[in-house]
Amino acid sequence: MRFLEFRAGHGLLPLALLVLLSAPLILSSDLCAGETKDAPAKLSATVETLGNGLKVILVEDHSVPVVSRWTFYHVGARNERPGITGISHFIEHMMFNGAEKYGPKEFDRILESSGGYSNAYTSEDLTAYYEDAASENLELCIDLDSDRMRSLALKPEIVATELGVVKEERRLGIDNSVDGMMEEELAALAYKAHPYGWGVIGWMSDLESITRDDAVGYWKSFYAPSNAVLVIVGDFETKKALDLVRKYYAGIPAQPPVPPVRTKEPEQSGERRGELRKPAEMPAILVGYHIPNVASTDIYALDILQIILADGESSRLHKKLVRELGLAASARANAEWKIDPGLFMFDIKMKPGKDPGEGEKALYGEIESIAARGITAGELAKAKNRLLANFYGGMQTVNGKANRIGRYEILFGDFNEIYKVQDRYQAVTLEDVKRVAGEYFKKTNRSVMTLIPEA
Repeated sequence: MRFLEFRAGHGLLPLALLVLLSAPLILSSDLCAGETKDAPAKLSATVETLGNGLKVILVEDHSVPVVSRWTFYHVGARNERPGITGISHFIEHMMFNGAEKYGPKEFDRILESSGGYSNAYTSEDLTAYYEDAASENLELCIDLDSDRMRSLALKPEIVATELGVVKEERRLGIDNSVDGMMEEELAALAYKAHPYGWGVIGWMSDLESITRDDAVGYWKSFYAPSNAVLVIVGDFETKKALDLVRKYYAGIPAQPPVPPVRTKEPEQSGERRGELRKPAEMPAILVGYHIPNVASTDIYALDILQIILADGESSRLHKKLVRELGLAASARANAEWKIDPGLFMFDIKMKPGKDPGEGEKALYGEIESIAARGITAGELAKAKNRLLANFYGGMQTVNGKANRIGRYEILFGDFNEIYKVQDRYQAVTLEDVKRVAGEYFKKTNRSVMTLIPEA
């Protein structure tokens, strides 16, 4: 349920609206189209690393005369520190505000005048920028992106203006949003040491004090070719595309290796609870359990649990809390794949006047039932079909392929992990699902935020 930042009219959109573009898995029942068991043919990728460290992944796809060009940077909120939280998302904004060759607002104007489209997003683990365009405009896309990688302007007056825009986004998405405040409070409650404890948008006091020098130093360190992955998928000839990449990117200097994220979150040894008292129409509960990172095969069993517990009207939580008990208006769950251990979160919107404590009791009852008795073979098969159908559905466009390749390259360190997902889901057993429910969904491992409505 955490925010991903996405440049859509310079606004914030919640993860649920971005999942097609940015999530490693698509977990909405409204998006799947039945059972999918046959894996797609392996992508014929050409991989090259330039002398400055830029990793380039090219995949020809001549199904339609378009290209999708993405740059992924190994930088997100987890790379920040107190005092400059939110700076990764701020730099995302600045990357569209002028460089040496193309001045302020020229990026979008030039690209859109040729029929193309651009956007970007920032998460805790990465920042990604892309353009979709007709295949004959591939060189234009490469020229535009390499200009900002080489010589982002960061002019003082634009820095000040864009920081104002980001602060307004925070006011809209967090300060004046009960859901946003709940998510921010839960993260701060669940994480005592790791930078996942602050949101991508950052704290307001930091946004008010970030300087141009902060921005210049951060951009120079993290937005270098040696910290980036360039992915191009679409209708092009690989040799010509590589020639263009070398022409525009090879001369951009590398930078020293970025500092690693050393801090590890200590194991939680007791339930943590918090309350938010705000004007609202209905109570709500946000519950987070610590779960492992993408290196653990348990993430596949946890994804299946997410489907069984909270995906659609046939899910256990919807049937119990919404239909049977009439306690909740909705019951959702979210578990993003992360470089470092993340959170499995349940979001329960209670009906007006209903007791949040009763909602918690019902939620924990369903979890404990799975931990004690497991799930049925039918539930397991349905969840696998849902996940695999959505996974391959996200690989049907050149944009979807490029985004998936880049995210896997950042998260796993190797985009070829894409080809292993089907087998890993299929390998999950009934006992695996029962085990992870008992291992991770423990009282001592959870943090709970309760919304208490005020008049």
